[in-house]
Amino acid sequence: MTVTGLVVFLLVAAALVLVGWFFVPAWRNFRGKRVITCPDDQSPRTVEIDAKHAALTAFGASPDLRLSSCSRWPEKQDCGQECLRQIESSADGCLVTSMVAEWYSGKSCTYCGKPIGTPKWASHAPALVTPAGETLLWKDVKPEQLPQVFATHRPVCWDCHVVENVVRKHPDRVTMRPERDQLIH
Repeated sequence: MTVTGLVVFLLVAAALVLVGWFFVPAWRNFRGKRVITCPDDQSPRTVEIDAKHAALTAFGASPDLRLSSCSRWPEKQDCGQECLRQIESSADGCLVTSMVAEWYSGKSCTYCGKPIGTPKWASHAPALVTPAGETLLWKDVKPEQLPQVFATHRPVCWDCHVVENVVRKHPDRVTMRPERDQLIH
């Protein structure tokens, strides 16, 4: 490899590192489902930002935000996207994961009383118990239902969710035992 080829290679590598340095964090910042109040009908809606476009336009200025999906599309796809102002003005950008984490903050499991803490979405995410007493995972909740869910459901830790599902699905295989302190007395 010649000196000129090496210099060009190093410049290209440096440019790629620099682009990655700015692009990846910006892209991560703008991805994810968000819940907004639709300016058109004042109902909660799920939207997603075009994260790649936002990250590419974020260099040195405020990014150009546009939606990549909305729960009102395709029938309202040509709207003015006024809901983007809500995302820009919100500290967490109306992210579903942030809203759910804030809801769990300071709460304990309905069944065992263990503090739930910050949700671990990749491993043992906390669950919910419905007013009917069934537990469900967050992936089974539509984001636009969050306001209603926050008002009517209670928090459940991952362990209790698993136990409750086994008890509900296989009651013939579960033995309920008295608590240890009842055995001692």
